[in-house]
Formats: sequence, C-alpha cells, structure tokens
Amino acid sequence: MPQQVSPYAILEGQYELHETIGSGGFAKVKVATHILSGEKVAVKIMDKRQLGDDLPRIYLEIEAMKQLSHQHVCKLYQVLETETKIFMVLEYCPGGELFDYIVERDRLEEDEARLFFRQIASAVAYIHSMGYAHRDLKPENLLLDDDQQLKLIDFGLCANPAGGMDQRLATCCGSPAYAAPELVSGHQYLGSEADIWSMGVLLYALLCGFLPFDDENLGALYRKIQAGVYEKPEWLSAGSRDFLHTMLQVDPKRRITITQLLNHPWIVLGQPHGVDATSKYKTCGVDEDVITEIAVHQGKSRVAVRQAVCRWSYDYLTATYFLLVTQKMKGKPIRLIQKVTPLGEIPSQRTPARCLMEQLNKEKPVDVPCGMPNSLGNSPRGLHTSLEGGLDDIDLLSICKVTPIDQLVDKVVGKTTNPELELTPLVSPKKRRPPSVGDDDKENFAQPRVPTPGHKSRKKATPSTP
Repeated sequence: MPQQVSPYAILEGQYELHETIGSGGFAKVKVATHILSGEKVAVKIMDKRQLGDDLPRIYLEIEAMKQLSHQHVCKLYQVLETETKIFMVLEYCPGGELFDYIVERDRLEEDEARLFFRQIASAVAYIHSMGYAHRDLKPENLLLDDDQQLKLIDFGLCANPAGGMDQRLATCCGSPAYAAPELVSGHQYLGSEADIWSMGVLLYALLCGFLPFDDENLGALYRKIQAGVYEKPEWLSAGSRDFLHTMLQVDPKRRITITQLLNHPWIVLGQPHGVDATSKYKTCGVDEDVITEIAVHQGKSRVAVRQAVCRWSYDYLTATYFLLVTQKMKGKPIRLIQKVTPLGEIPSQRTPARCLMEQLNKEKPVDVPCGMPNSLGNSPRGLHTSLEGGLDDIDLLSICKVTPIDQLVDKVVGKTTNPELELTPLVSPKKRRPPSVGDDDKENFAQPRVPTPGHKSRKKATPSTP
C-alpha cells in the first residue's frame, strides 16, 4: 500500500506548523515557526480546488503585495504552491483584528482613534500613490502587531487600473456597510474616492463603536448610504464631526482627497506635521549584515548570496532574508539556527539548511509559482461574503487577469530597485465569526460585523453573535 503524502509536505524542513488561528470555506491560517530564524509567521493554506473562480484574485493579490512595501501594510514572505494548494507565509500579528479591539472597548477615545487613523491614512495614501485602490477597507482588514501598529490586509479586491488612478471602475465590490454611494448605485467610480468614503465609515466605527449606515435589509441600507444621513452622537467633538463630514460626502467630487486628508486639522492635532505616507523601507540595496549571516551559515560567498537574494523569488531564501532584517530592526541579534535532531531520530533529508542551500545554488529564479501574497481575506473571511460583481464583469476580468507564474517571477526579478522590505511582523486573525448574510445573496455583500445601534440612544457596541 503506497504511503500517503502529507498535504503539508512542501513545508517540511522550512516551517513547523502550530495551532490554527483562522479558518474558512477553502482556507485556514496557522501559526508557524520559521525554523532557521526561530521567528513566528502566519501560514495561509488555500485549497485551489475549492477556490474556483476566486483563484485569479489570489494571483492578483500576490502580485500586488509583492509591489507594496510599507510599515502599515502586511508583508508577504514566501509563497509555495502544489497541484492542489497555495501556501502564503505572512507577517504574524498577534494583536488580532482592529474590529475586536473596538468591540472590547465599546468605542475608542478620540486621541487613540486619531493615532490609529493616522496609520490607516498613511497606508491608504501609500497604496494610492502606487496605483492601487483597496476597495474593502474595514476594521476586519486591519490587524495589530505586537507593537500595536496597524497592518492593512486583504488585497483580494484591490484594483490596479492600467490607465492609472483616474481610470473609472465598474465592479461592485467590498462590504455593503462601507461601500460608497456611487458604488451601491451601480455607477462607475474612482477607486481612490470610494476608499475615502470607506475611511470615513471606518473612523466613525472607531469613534462610535457602531456604523453610520446600517440596516438588516440591504435595499434599505443602500438607500441610507445614498442619502448620506447618519447619527452624530453627543460625544463626538466638533472637530470629529467636521472631519467625518468631509469624507462622508455623497457626491464624490465634494469628498476630501487623500492629499487633503493627510493634513486635515483633525488628523494633525497634537502632531508636529501631517501624516507621512512614504515607506520607511529601503528602495534599493540589501542589508549587508543579513547577507553576511546567511553567507557564513551556508558557506557561500557574500556575492553569491546577495545575487540570490536580489532575485526576490519569494522562496525560503526571501523569507529568511526578510525575517533576519526584522530581527535587526527589533534590536535582536541576527542569527540563523539549526534545529538539532533528537538522539535516536533519523535526520530528515530536507533540513532547513538544505532548503536554503538548494535555493542559493540556483542560478536563476525558481520556475514555479512562488510569488503570491494574500491578505487574510479571500479565505478565512471569504470573498464570497464580500459584495462583488463576479468574474463576468469585463473590467474585473481585465484587472484580475491571471499572469503566468514565470512572468510574475521575471517581473519581480527584473526590478533592480526592488524594496528591501525590512518588514514588520505579518498578521493573521485570531478568531473568525461567520457572516450574517449567506453566500447566495444577490450581490454577495457581507453584512457588517461591527456592532450597530438598536436605536438612536444606544452608545455602546455589542459583539456580534458567533
């Protein structure tokens, strides 16, 4: 009888898998240890057979995350693929979702909300400058690392229009309670303007603990969004009300722009300057201390290691490099470790050192699927629970067109100034709640999970029922 191969065999010698921290219809997220560095990561495991028509979005998101390098955007470390599964190794954020953070506190004080919103604004302004619109901004798609820093995730619905950010989009996607009026009305829209509206809803949720527009009936919810009328609780300061008003403008042309938002008096209050949207990561070169550590550990020349790292193949070498840079940024010693085989055990043929050596010995990028990042949305929380038009839409097809893996690799390798990405820890959800709207909804909008008021006088949020 043939021996059954583990579905996780491809991870052998690279990662030790631990507990599952999130799961969905066709994916799960596990905490894991990167063996050579000892650092914690999150591994998102997706079943390609169950992904179906959502598979192109995974490739889109992976390509996007390779290009986006920012301190408040979740980092992709490595991608592995088999005939049936895709594994994405991501930055681990033990603080969980911003959604849960809000629920635990009912609502946030203005100063704390401002601190978080500055981070959100920095991330959104950065991705807009890179030609991307997120299109699904909400507290569930923001995770907290161990330093209470926010990381934006879930780029499965992002748009990177070929004509630039001034090109109008037509795909209805996102979560209904956060969707802009022009989007729910079925009009063409600019991704940047739709993101600003969602940021207004997000800030309202931070300050109030519930949503500005909410209704169990989707049609009624859309009408409320189109009217743009929302409750203004008495605890909101005049500055907060004014700032929210600039974002929650029904007419997108009257909405504040991202550039104006970064310097608005509310967001600047208590700070010496406006929000800086630039990435703190290097745009060229590599960290020579990290290169030296890998070279010494593997018995290779620094030149060989540097050349191999600069392929940015998103393999085990890429992950090892990123995680060592993270150690350095946190003030830890830069070191690679070799797991010791317990006495009496036969050492595995696929050791961490061997895995790294295999990739260092390659003279050209790996010609296998190795560069597919994804935030934690397409799977544990599921694209099926997000409002989206589907793959029939001609605009979506043009945006989500699948690029052959070798071309994706070549595209990254060809960049001589690929960001060094001295990344921060990746994120993954610690708990999941099922959406209250089924997958068979006409427009596939997810019902908002942020607590909403039962009546006008309600001031506190109540966690949604699991």
